[in-house]
Amino acid sequence: MQKILLLNGPNLNLLGTREPQQYGHTTLADVEASFSAAAARHGYEAECFQSNWEGALLDKIHEYGRLYKAGQALGCVFNPGAFTHTSIALHDAIKGVDGLPVIECHISNVHAREAFRHHSWVSPAAAGIVIGFGVDGYLIALDGLVRKFGAVA
Repeated sequence: MQKILLLNGPNLNLLGTREPQQYGHTTLADVEASFSAAAARHGYEAECFQSNWEGALLDKIHEYGRLYKAGQALGCVFNPGAFTHTSIALHDAIKGVDGLPVIECHISNVHAREAFRHHSWVSPAAAGIVIGFGVDGYLIALDGLVRKFGAVA
């Protein structure tokens, strides 16, 4: 069974308690459980990983690039958090794994927020972007990933 990576960056471990007016009350554990269940319904195994450390996120992208090339992974749904706006390294990692489909996902509409959040270094390397649908965006991104890159039944 192919795997799909749900990758979350800095501060997303605080979902449910961090700025609930912006991000809601759903916890990261809740997001991971619903994502895993939805992936299973599509016929995939989900792996969920969150880190506040950029290097750990880079390592996970590299790992999934190898799994993708071996036919063991379909792709990745990635909420890079604040690294979206600062990390050329994440852009380079996604481009460097050559082919791994990555769907960039953001809970809030970053374009309706502070100006510094309007630029993403990840977007040019992403296969698609889902922004502003709350935590449901993760499931929308998963569905898009499967529809665009999954095997046709």
